[in-house]
Amino acid sequence: MGKTAYAQAGVDLALGNQVKAGLSRLLKSASRPEVLGKVGGFGGLFALKTGKYKNPVLVSSVDGVGTKLKVAFAMNRHHTIGQDLVNHCVDDIAVLGAEPLFFLDYLGTGVLKPNVFEQIIAGFALGCAENNCALIGGETAQMSTFYQKGEYDVSGTIVGVVEKSVMLDGRGIKPGDAVIGIASSGLHTNGYSLARQVFFETMKLKPRSRVPELGCSVGDELLKIHVSYGPLVRALLKSFNKPRRVRAIKGLAHITGGGFIDNIPRVLPKNCGVTIRQGTWPVLPVFDLIQKHGKVSTAEMHQVFNMGIGMTAIVSGTKADSILRSIRRRGHAAWIIGDVTKGGGKVKLTT
Repeated sequence: MGKTAYAQAGVDLALGNQVKAGLSRLLKSASRPEVLGKVGGFGGLFALKTGKYKNPVLVSSVDGVGTKLKVAFAMNRHHTIGQDLVNHCVDDIAVLGAEPLFFLDYLGTGVLKPNVFEQIIAGFALGCAENNCALIGGETAQMSTFYQKGEYDVSGTIVGVVEKSVMLDGRGIKPGDAVIGIASSGLHTNGYSLARQVFFETMKLKPRSRVPELGCSVGDELLKIHVSYGPLVRALLKSFNKPRRVRAIKGLAHITGGGFIDNIPRVLPKNCGVTIRQGTWPVLPVFDLIQKHGKVSTAEMHQVFNMGIGMTAIVSGTKADSILRSIRRRGHAAWIIGDVTKGGGKVKLTT
């Protein structure tokens, strides 16, 4: 049988159905007991167990991975992109103290390639499984005249829950509190337009060019997986923010687009500022290379990139050392990188 008219126009429904037939196998590990029905319905079903909470608050976030996708295309490596997206979304709601419940994805592409589709979905499933989050649905759109050959875009939506009384919102932050920085794996999912310009246009490197300072190829460095801090955050809150006690952890900031300068103020009271002391943590070589060869100012670097710090925690000054030790025991590198001062909700960099 020849191609249908729709397939000739660029949308192969039969291929789409064939590829999606393997979803149940890929998603077997990315579920929770609260999930009802099966993936592929008109809507995902999740029966929230409200009995666990006195006053549950649902927390949601939606995001993409930006032009990091361009590196994945160039390397023909797609299995990490799904993890990047899930982990990014998990981190966005973790700063409020929320536990992730379920995730939905969107994948838009020109021509649906089964092997690429499976790599992406397998990444979603692995990211969800590692965060105890269910992948309950999604959408795959074939738009042959919209995307360039071999390219696609992805986005994801996450929904979590937090008890209202323990939700983190920056209340209680005051001068004298400490700022702990928790290590990133690299760029995570932000700053790729500038990074790609520096590496591939200014430095004339190829994705597979090996760079001694990085200890790997440029492509390998730029595809390092965005760290999920969700399990760490929940463990820390359980240990240090016990109900009816003074909170030791007062605010968290996910260092994404906007870097230190734009993200930390999101959790600050209007009468507080933060001083970040450069040199208190080891800046990853990838950022040094971008700054040197891109001739980027220090201020701009800290507003575009995470500089090796993927999340910050504002904590009681008297508890900072014990919280720092707890973070390190759980396998994350971390440092005290600054403190809270009187101010107008701004971040100041010092050396």
